[in-house]
Amino acid sequence: MADRTAVDAVTEALSKAPERKFPETVDLSVNLKDLDLSVPKNRIEEELALPKGRGKTPRVALFGTPEMCAKVRGVADRAISPGEMDDLFSNKKAAKKLVEDIDFFLAEAPLMPTIGKRLGVVLGPRGKMPRPVPPGSDPSNAIQALKRSIRIRSKGNRTFHAAVGTRTMAPAELAQNIDAVLARIVGKLERGRSNIESVYVKTTMGPAVRLW
Repeated sequence: MADRTAVDAVTEALSKAPERKFPETVDLSVNLKDLDLSVPKNRIEEELALPKGRGKTPRVALFGTPEMCAKVRGVADRAISPGEMDDLFSNKKAAKKLVEDIDFFLAEAPLMPTIGKRLGVVLGPRGKMPRPVPPGSDPSNAIQALKRSIRIRSKGNRTFHAAVGTRTMAPAELAQNIDAVLARIVGKLERGRSNIESVYVKTTMGPAVRLW
């Protein structure tokens, strides 16, 4: 079938999805082809700031010195200083809860080896290893960017999903986000567009509508 515009696909997906009592997420479903997904370089592992935001704000936490934590108070949802890190290292239940509650992590670069060693087993499988930031810097802008961002992960799967916004957003806004996500995915694939078999748009509980 011929390609459609993202606006057309979103508009149809929204019209076919029954109204819910909560703001449904709008998802992109991507089906890959002709790729050996056992090879790490063929997997998608990306963070992307959506041009029109997510429609809801993700939670961002920072691991840093007391000085850096002070810079991001009111910007980050959690600012975790070394003293609190020690408590997390010794309390697996608290560490798992933190990782479940937070969408993105940043860490002052010198702390990365310790975090990887002590919390990597919790953060790694969820794709939430912290992004390092330079010592003594002010990561406020990076945090604000993450609050518009999504994580795109194919792992070893031929089919994977990416949240591109919520139903409360206008179709044109969702379409801009979709175009940005697909551009990033195509740019990372070995043969670009030729490695994509199909793309669908749907709300959380609504029917899928084909875009490509």
